[in-house]
Amino acid sequence: MVSLTADLSPLRPDRNLAMELVRATEAAAIRAVPFIGRGAKEAADGAAVDAMRAFLGTVDFQGRVVIGEGEKDNAPMLFNGEVVGTGQGPLCDIAVDPIDGTSLTAAGRQNALSVIAVSDRDTMLDASSVFYMDKLVTGPAGVGVVDIRLPIGENIRRLAGALDKPVDEIVVSVLNRPRHEQLIQDIRDAGAGTRLMSDGDVAGGINAARHDARTDMCVGVGGSPEGIVTACAIKALGGHIQGRLWPRDDDERQRGIDAGLDMDRVYEADDLVRGNNTIFVATGVTDGQLVAGVRRERGYVYTESVVLRGASGTLRRIASEHLVSKWL
Repeated sequence: MVSLTADLSPLRPDRNLAMELVRATEAAAIRAVPFIGRGAKEAADGAAVDAMRAFLGTVDFQGRVVIGEGEKDNAPMLFNGEVVGTGQGPLCDIAVDPIDGTSLTAAGRQNALSVIAVSDRDTMLDASSVFYMDKLVTGPAGVGVVDIRLPIGENIRRLAGALDKPVDEIVVSVLNRPRHEQLIQDIRDAGAGTRLMSDGDVAGGINAARHDARTDMCVGVGGSPEGIVTACAIKALGGHIQGRLWPRDDDERQRGIDAGLDMDRVYEADDLVRGNNTIFVATGVTDGQLVAGVRRERGYVYTESVVLRGASGTLRRIASEHLVSKWL
């Protein structure tokens, strides 16, 4: 019998905050529509940034941008350290990526997303001084089973055992980059298949952690900001994520050390984002496994979004239709 006096902390009002944040990712995705497949990734990103920032300014929270556009992309808005929101409501850390996959958007390819992740103030790792991170992501079956310090073949065999499936049915997502040539070969030598991503490793990580996705693991070096964002989603999915910072040169390594980061540490989920009071929202810009992209038909624009809350362990899908006359 369920007690009526049970702890209801997962039902705190941040459900409303999550729904408000969806409006910001929807706005960013819709504003990017005129640039999809047009080869203008900077224009797409600029339009999405403007729209996201405008909507974040209406949300009742005190959000401090820990991971933004400025450090990596020299953007004038949504930069690291910027404060967004009305100034009312909860104190939060916020990570934004108005378009995760600007190159995907410019080329009209799949898996571009507009993303926001939020956690309590001072809980989100600021890894902005080191742009890249080596990551390992799986679903719940990988918790306590795989480890980024092990050879990829061993991790594949361990995960296959935990999932009770043959190794040759394991599918691993990897960014298709020259730096991953040996990693890709090692995955295939272990007997698993690969799904090579041109960009968009946030979607790749989340898909690897979902119970109904087509991939089982996501590995390799991608953006460190994307690693923090992905960790917020993994909290809601009960999955496994680890990361090691990957400085490109000695100067970047020293900047990371000066910022208090440990270059030799394996960062676990609770190191990347402390606690479970996390919110992850994403709206599809282009079609992908996680969500459908923005679709325009006659006088309407259709969007699909996901909301993941770490406190309650839920994933919600939101399908919306918008009047074109109000947006484009």
